[in-house]
Amino acid sequence: MIEFYDTDSLPVTRWRNGGGETREIVSFPPRSEPFSWRASIASIAASGAFSFFPGVDRVITLLNGEGVELASPGAFDRQLALFEPFAFAGEAEVNARLSGPESLDFNIMTRRGVCRATVIATRQPQQAAAGVCWVIAGRWRVGDTTLARGQGAWWNDSAVDVRPASEDAYLLFAAIIYE
Repeated sequence: MIEFYDTDSLPVTRWRNGGGETREIVSFPPRSEPFSWRASIASIAASGAFSFFPGVDRVITLLNGEGVELASPGAFDRQLALFEPFAFAGEAEVNARLSGPESLDFNIMTRRGVCRATVIATRQPQQAAAGVCWVIAGRWRVGDTTLARGQGAWWNDSAVDVRPASEDAYLLFAAIIYE
């Protein structure tokens, strides 16, 4: 089964520290803790520490904004670039510093030992047995449905083909691979 979403229609949850908000796309399995995998879109409004997620691997991709620098003492110091996924461990001490006003990012979290994610920005057709996608530009076909910028889909139980439907098609695609 394929579930479709529009970013503007996703429920908004404010962060406890006041530094941003999250729009959850999916937490799988639904209504279950701990999750196996989770996808969300977050607005980072202020510099600050990321939440700890022990045993979880994270992939963050900047969708818009002037930039975000992520720093983890002794591990990495990374300036995020538009549509370039960056992976790190959820238990890492990570601080974000904004380079300008609010930024928007796409987040995938996977429970280590259960599944992992491969995230790419692409103009090519994609397929995965489980995954989530978000349209950066143009139009894309997911099953019989056409999606436009800011829309997406997620699925978990069967191979789904995602195909470009316009010349300017550009997509963020996350394949979830169960271990």
